[in-house]
Amino acid sequence: MHSEQHITIAIDGFSSCGKSTLAKALARKLNYTFIDSGAMYRCVALYALNNGCVLGSHKINLSCVVSSLAAITIQFGDADAKGNRAVLLNGEDVSDIIRQLEVANIVSEVAAIKEVREFLVKQQQELGKNGGVVMDGRDIGTVVFPQAELKLFITAKPEIRAQRRFLELQAKGETNSIEEILENLKHRDRIDSTRAISPLTQADDAIVVDNSEMTEQQQLEYVLNIVKNTTSHSY
Repeated sequence: MHSEQHITIAIDGFSSCGKSTLAKALARKLNYTFIDSGAMYRCVALYALNNGCVLGSHKINLSCVVSSLAAITIQFGDADAKGNRAVLLNGEDVSDIIRQLEVANIVSEVAAIKEVREFLVKQQQELGKNGGVVMDGRDIGTVVFPQAELKLFITAKPEIRAQRRFLELQAKGETNSIEEILENLKHRDRIDSTRAISPLTQADDAIVVDNSEMTEQQQLEYVLNIVKNTTSHSY
């Protein structure tokens, strides 16, 4: 592998299908920078929750969220041994809080707001302008980096995604039921795929990876092979 190539790898796909896990592992293997775009949307959702912009279940005060954007600063810490980077919202580490179901329940609504997407896409493009980046999200290959040398679209069966998220939350001491999590995933899929601004769609030149039957290691090896082929053909 030729590290001097520093290609951009865009990873899109549904929620809870292991995009961030794959992106982190890829970045670690390739010595690239990992950027979790979903964490950025979750930061805005958390700020909205904490500042009276959420009116109830799946109901957002749009003008409240838009006017709060100027007060939001999102940064990433340095990667640890596992490739995890602390997510800082206005200087506070919110890495765990933004993963809670309360935030997950409104993040798709917040991410559907045009001004929020413009605010964050601009930051994401700035973070990845020099290449050598692995970024995951919903619109990375279609909107943020349409010229990315490698685009992946990750998917898995909803029931498998719900089971994975259940185990992840359980490990953090949360007690949400699988049914509750599956309902949340289906709700987010619906909003992410049908929103007017930058909906979740597969880029025409993306390679689809269905990891329903793959372990994390199998998926990583499969994708590393794709990266190898991409970089060897990019001369």
